[in-house]
Amino acid sequence: MNIAQIAKLAGVSSAAVSRYFNNGYISEEKRRAIRKAVEETGYRPSVQAQTLRTKKTRMVGVIVPKMASESIGPMVEGMLAVLNENGYQMLLAVTQNNPQKEVEYLSSFQDKLVDSVILVATVFTPEHKRILKRLSVPVVIVGQRLPGYCCVFHDDYHAIYDMTKLLLDKGRCSLGYIGAIPQDKAAGEERCRGFRDAVRDAGHEELEENCVTAAFTMASGYEKAKELFTKCGRLDGLVCASDTMAAGAVQYLKEQGMAVPEQVLVAGQGDSEMAQVMEPPLLTIHYAYEKCGEIAVRMLLEQMGQGEVAVREVKLGYSIVEGRKRNA
Repeated sequence: MNIAQIAKLAGVSSAAVSRYFNNGYISEEKRRAIRKAVEETGYRPSVQAQTLRTKKTRMVGVIVPKMASESIGPMVEGMLAVLNENGYQMLLAVTQNNPQKEVEYLSSFQDKLVDSVILVATVFTPEHKRILKRLSVPVVIVGQRLPGYCCVFHDDYHAIYDMTKLLLDKGRCSLGYIGAIPQDKAAGEERCRGFRDAVRDAGHEELEENCVTAAFTMASGYEKAKELFTKCGRLDGLVCASDTMAAGAVQYLKEQGMAVPEQVLVAGQGDSEMAQVMEPPLLTIHYAYEKCGEIAVRMLLEQMGQGEVAVREVKLGYSIVEGRKRNA
């Protein structure tokens, strides 16, 4: 079967069948007729032929640092919802938190002719910036801000600033912070800066150095909580850069016989399922991760549809979650 035969069977033009397979506009009556003919014959258009003819693969390359994350899964779901709606497929690459792998996948996607790229970034090395400049397809950065590129990211600084201020307002005056590596500008540098500015603005400059750096795991949260309490002595509040770090810290505190939250109030970030099932539920921060993925794809579609467009940056908000009740 070919398009002409499908058109004859459906009683429509070949152009209408072509528009049907390329998600173009046709009347609902013609759409039903073509769908019926396709279902009866089992016809599928040749992807290779479409690619040669249109120079488009209808494939979007998405690079993520890992899948076992409270943020990446919802982001990918948001991306898929919009991609599926618009007739695109996702080619997903997972780098296992290896920045060099990000560079390799960026080069690979260029060679394999994806129509565009979404990079859920961790860090930006000079090599990242060189390969991004060489990309001939549209790209959107997610989770980080990189000047000169379309980006979708969260307000990490004010999220931690407000969380730290909340702990101080609750009477917790001896705080510590477990953060991420500073090379990660969003989850590392910006969140740590939010903590330090919040304690300094509240007149607690002595707390600015109560900071340690951890990996995004429970085991690391456990070890770094131990390091922080050894370094600082008794603390009554702990702000963590992620829920997984916070869960590890809570485990350490309970093993040391410290009541949570009565003696030590612990806060995380991410509003993960883990935060909700912990007892008591973890004080955390909710980000619109799924919406972030949706916006990134819509930004890409705009670039692919119009070619050169103005660089846009979208900073998304957050809400503090106390127990299971969300506060704006």
